[in-house]
Amino acid sequence: MRSHICSKELYRAYLLASCLRYSGLALSEVSPISISHDAVSRWLKNKRFSPKDVWSATRDIVDLDAPCLLLCDDSVLDKRHSRKIETVGYQYSGNAHDVIAGIGMVNMVWHPTQEGEYLPVDFRIYDKDSDGKTKNSHFRDMLKIAKARGFKPDAVVMDAWYSSLDNLKCIRSLGWDWVCGLRKNRIVNRNQSLQNIEIPDEGAKVHLRGYGWVHVFRFETNERRTDYIATSITNPTRDGIKTIIKARWKIEVYHRELKQTCAIERCQSRSGRAQRNHICLAVLAWVERFKRRLQDKITFYGQQWQNVKEAITQNIRKNLMLYS
Repeated sequence: MRSHICSKELYRAYLLASCLRYSGLALSEVSPISISHDAVSRWLKNKRFSPKDVWSATRDIVDLDAPCLLLCDDSVLDKRHSRKIETVGYQYSGNAHDVIAGIGMVNMVWHPTQEGEYLPVDFRIYDKDSDGKTKNSHFRDMLKIAKARGFKPDAVVMDAWYSSLDNLKCIRSLGWDWVCGLRKNRIVNRNQSLQNIEIPDEGAKVHLRGYGWVHVFRFETNERRTDYIATSITNPTRDGIKTIIKARWKIEVYHRELKQTCAIERCQSRSGRAQRNHICLAVLAWVERFKRRLQDKITFYGQQWQNVKEAITQNIRKNLMLYS
């Protein structure tokens, strides 16, 4: 019997349904249509999904006129046990607190300020060997595309990694404000480090070398760490900046959900194109989970448990019939 060709809908449905194994072989074993694992591998390697597919899936949900923040950050997809996969490189992982072998992913998330939801609107795969781009250049590319798509954020929010002058000036050129962390040794005013100037609770206006005047706040964290948060917003308040910092955590939640419920790290293909396609399809699976969370009020992890629960229930019934 000739096997069918894999499809976007089948692969995404598999990512949504499975909680344990993620491979072409596993998909061929559970697929409702006859399909070989080789057919899955060939399909995943030959297709070409891109970040545009994610925007196509979310553009009807995103309200471009609503007050919002654009949250930007990167994540490393752990590939420490996969030594021959293209696009894998050694990068620092905040999750592992170490340099590991992985695939770098730069994400942009839309977060409406009056609601608690968040949606991915763009992403990039960091692979400098193939495209010659850094994470910062990917970041600026996404900003320009967001502007062309009609986004009007109250601020672009990112961590200190993306606080370079080129990035800050790019955001300013788009007519947007920004909020980001600064390193404690960042030079301000007349050759002073941030850590050496007095910053009151209401913040201080300082001259960021190479950029211009910005407002800086100092926050003491629970880990006995001091964070310096800068912004281009005119007359910002400490409470307002604190709210924005708290909102930035949404992108970390998004990264965790991608890894724990959408199997974004679990592709075993060695092909860089297959890895890119899998990553894009995992993000699209996240969007489907998001829609169900809105409609049925079920968390991402609740959705996973429902799949497991139904399988366990069927197995119990089978065993009861067998031993009764």
